[in-house]
Amino acid sequence: MKNMTIENIAEACSGEIHGEYNEAAEASCVVIDSRLIEEGGVFIAAKGERVDGHSFIGQVFEKGALAVVCEELPENPAGPCILVDNSLLALKYIAAFYREQLDCHVIGITGSVGKTSTKEMVASVLSQGKKVCATEGNHNNEVGVPLTILRIRDDDECAVVEMGINHFEEMTRLSHIARPDTVLITNIGECHLENLGDRDGVLKAKSEIFEYFTGKGGIILNGMDDELNTITEVKGIKPIRFGFSGMTEGRAPDYRADNVQDCGLYGSDVTIKGPKAFRINVHIPLSGDHMILNATAAAAVGQLLGLKSKQIKTGIESVKATGGRSNIIKSGKLTIIDDCYNANPTSVRAAIDLLCKAEGRKMAVLGDMYELGGHENKLHADIGAYAKERGVDVLICAGPLCKSMAEAFDGALWYKDTDEVCRMIRRQVRAGDTILIKASHGMHYEKVVESIT
Repeated sequence: MKNMTIENIAEACSGEIHGEYNEAAEASCVVIDSRLIEEGGVFIAAKGERVDGHSFIGQVFEKGALAVVCEELPENPAGPCILVDNSLLALKYIAAFYREQLDCHVIGITGSVGKTSTKEMVASVLSQGKKVCATEGNHNNEVGVPLTILRIRDDDECAVVEMGINHFEEMTRLSHIARPDTVLITNIGECHLENLGDRDGVLKAKSEIFEYFTGKGGIILNGMDDELNTITEVKGIKPIRFGFSGMTEGRAPDYRADNVQDCGLYGSDVTIKGPKAFRINVHIPLSGDHMILNATAAAAVGQLLGLKSKQIKTGIESVKATGGRSNIIKSGKLTIIDDCYNANPTSVRAAIDLLCKAEGRKMAVLGDMYELGGHENKLHADIGAYAKERGVDVLICAGPLCKSMAEAFDGALWYKDTDEVCRMIRRQVRAGDTILIKASHGMHYEKVVESIT
């Protein structure tokens, strides 16, 4: 890792070096999970809710660690230790320092819905022509983002970094670490309203990503989003917009999906058009209109970074579904839409729209949506009414907030918690059903997926 010597790491995090060390040696990796340590790596010993990383200092030195960053010095350590006040804060400072050493083009992706699937789509496209490092899973917070930056290596040409927040000023800190060269924002939805107030607040919080935007690349925004359309220029750069043809006010988006031939739950055939006579006819293997938008955004990133049309098409058609995000599962005579990872009103509506593309009986198994603030009951009731309006046949929901949802649907089945849904769900399903499963992550609706499958 370029310039990642023990002295530079200690200086970056204002740490104090204890013990003898090799002044010339550069770290091979920086990790907070002792199981991931490599010979020559640096281990950040952090105190977690369940595990204290300081307990593993001896083990990582046995595996050949170069040094350890810690809050407490162990007795007779087998290697050099960098003593700091706060290990997780040190992690951020170390990642920010390392980012300054890199020539890699960083694409920062944020938004209320679709960050992870868009990240996967962009990474798949860019990997057709470049060496790419991307966020693993959804590690997009103040621990995940620095760890992603620290996974970048000298031969990586691009890094696709997912950035998620739920408080003001959090994105500023993430932006300082990632220093994105290109920014992609998927949308501004009704999420984290408990902390951010309303969609204007969500826009303000997400827009903090521009604090440390380098301006070396571009700004790519959803042209279908009224909040994002208020952004007209940042640091002298005008946004590139993506969307559907003929569905935006004012001029058409720069990259637009046209001639959409819906293939139901198993993807869509679409023509994506853009500047400089860009045009591809592509099969998007993931389901839903939001996946079409994700693919259109990925096409914009691909062309911005110099990929050819054929490479962009191949990248879009090669993307795979991730668990818990619009993942279609065939289980016997049932079709399950596993979208259980998280939920807010914007994403739940999109998931209901996808469910309603199915043939046969349509069942939605929904759970509480968290962090919605003072309007949480109304927002849950709105989802119940929306499900009824769109033609959902059976609504099953759980959690105290979902009482409002069940009442608005008229005829829904309501249970007090996830475990009760798991016990009762198999009595409700029939052969041929398509079942949507979605709730906030804290509801643990992956248990419902497991119960049915």
